[in-house]
Amino acid sequence: MDVQLTAAHWVYLAGILVILATMALRKNIVVPAVVATFLTALTFSGSIVTGLSAIFNASLVAAKELFNIFLIIAMVTAMLGALRQLGADRMMVAPFRRVMRAGTSSFLVLAAVTYVISLFFWPTPAVPLVGAVLIPVAIRAGMSPLSVGMVIAICGQGMALSSDYIIKVAPGISASAAGVEADAVADKAMVLSLIVGGTALLITYLVQKRHWRAPSLDLLVEWEAEADRGIGETRDDSSGDGGGSRPPRRPEPAGGPSGGGGEQAATATAVLVAPSDPIADPDTEAEKERRGTAKAFAMLVPLAYLAFIVYLMLGKFTEVVPPLQGGDAAAIVGGIAALILFAAAASTDRGGFLETTSDHLVDGLVFAFKAMGCVLPIAGFFFIGNPEFAGPILGISADAAGPAILFDLVTTVQAHLPQNAFVTSFGILLIGLVAGLDGSGFSGLPLTGALSGALGPAVDVDPSTLAAIGQMGNIWAGGGVIIAWSSLVAVAGFARVPVLDLARKCFLPVMAGLILSTVFAVLVF
Repeated sequence: MDVQLTAAHWVYLAGILVILATMALRKNIVVPAVVATFLTALTFSGSIVTGLSAIFNASLVAAKELFNIFLIIAMVTAMLGALRQLGADRMMVAPFRRVMRAGTSSFLVLAAVTYVISLFFWPTPAVPLVGAVLIPVAIRAGMSPLSVGMVIAICGQGMALSSDYIIKVAPGISASAAGVEADAVADKAMVLSLIVGGTALLITYLVQKRHWRAPSLDLLVEWEAEADRGIGETRDDSSGDGGGSRPPRRPEPAGGPSGGGGEQAATATAVLVAPSDPIADPDTEAEKERRGTAKAFAMLVPLAYLAFIVYLMLGKFTEVVPPLQGGDAAAIVGGIAALILFAAAASTDRGGFLETTSDHLVDGLVFAFKAMGCVLPIAGFFFIGNPEFAGPILGISADAAGPAILFDLVTTVQAHLPQNAFVTSFGILLIGLVAGLDGSGFSGLPLTGALSGALGPAVDVDPSTLAAIGQMGNIWAGGGVIIAWSSLVAVAGFARVPVLDLARKCFLPVMAGLILSTVFAVLVF
């Protein structure tokens, strides 16, 4: 089918190219996205009023599509704040220290704990939790600081965040832009994330094991002494800021999430890294009661979410319980988080728990908008290329179809490209990697999702498969694994290693995993 390209198509294409170039220069892309939205709407309608309105409408449409994501982030963050106030967050991971006796066991425990915490709560709380409780134990068990940082980055910012299977922020954004079901993207992203993560972890283990030493308390003393002398100080001149060499310091990376937007990593680390607990008299009745309550919640939270996982699996693979539909899983995670928040706040401050609960919720909402807020104008620009969303953004009547700007461009270009699933899949992966260069894990998902929805039918590949591939490239790059100006700075700060060294060491294992997972996706899905 021949498509007649208009000036609006070319302006929209120019906007995409400018955004990609801005990402490559490691700059924030909110302003280019807003300007491109204005110019596209102005060119399409010929009205400056429509152009100005589109700036607001694009973010509004994106907010309507993505607000459930903001809400779940807010609830989970609020719950973690209440648990941290009790001291229950550290108690949840403390038992794992008992099995970390040598390098290999420490490697496996670090990987498993980081992955599970990151899968349910995002990598943001996983880094300070693991950093404060398990990293020193792993160092004493013989692991090198560099290998510790690699494991945490690969399992948290990489493997867990790239699938985001429980909270489903990333699959939701990818699926909305691609026009497919979020569960379809989430299921495939989970498989691909395990392939990438498993490959990267295996290579890391084989390469780094020779640097491990016999367990000794001297290793911990040496590690701390090097940090005191500044040997392990994390600094990256290209980002303008460096992570500290001591865990209590709050690293402030220049890039984006572990989860979304250009400011997320810095915000996430600053909000969720708690100062050390003040020394309290362990013999007082109040302290004994506080510790008892903290232990109870340290057991309650994992058990509650374990029960949810069991229910989720029963619904997915059996007929014992009805399967969850759409966003039900994320809603249940949020509901559990809300109830735990109320209970934890009441246990901490019986007299004023109503106010305490409200404070935690406000903190959660503030964090959610700081973490994800800049995704809205970016998503709005890419939504204007989708006919399902273009109408409301451009002020077109609901009875009339909106323009399919992006799909028209893809239809025009595809006749000049090889109609090959491998070429298209690796192209989407490359775009995802480039989109992640700004240090933001989620800002490129609307682009890769929209391209997947447009290119999938042309090459006979399920759009959800291409969206999952693009999601892998975007988050493994920008989420904080293979670029140094992302939240990898926080990981390097807790592991007390140079962030550039950590990024370089992670690059080849992760790229090997991404290539393998993309081949698998084309051949199997």
